[in-house]
Amino acid sequence: MQYFETIFLEEVDEFLETLGKKYKKKVIFNVRIAEQTNDPELFKKLSENIWEFRTKYLGKQIRLLAFWDKSDKTRTLVLASKGFIKKTQKTPKNEIERADRIREKYFEEKQLKNKKR
Repeated sequence: MQYFETIFLEEVDEFLETLGKKYKKKVIFNVRIAEQTNDPELFKKLSENIWEFRTKYLGKQIRLLAFWDKSDKTRTLVLASKGFIKKTQKTPKNEIERADRIREKYFEEKQLKNKKR
């Protein structure tokens, strides 16, 4: 059973391209597993609106920050908005803030599109 569908925004696509092939494959694999399970080791809430996909592979802690879009009645989306390699114990506050700004921009643009219809 799939709980949600994940969409990678442009910034995440660009980040994934900077990773080696094996790292990228592992991150995508973990995202797909997270879509089907409720595993906080793979997908964890960081703040009111921001969640993180967590991948630890070959000594690297790779994170994709994401947010939910439940405005569509037929599907639940999670939008991965920001990717980085974690170097400290805590997720840097500036990364969470950046992901939150991307989230706000996404919903503003979505609202404008809906008004034009």
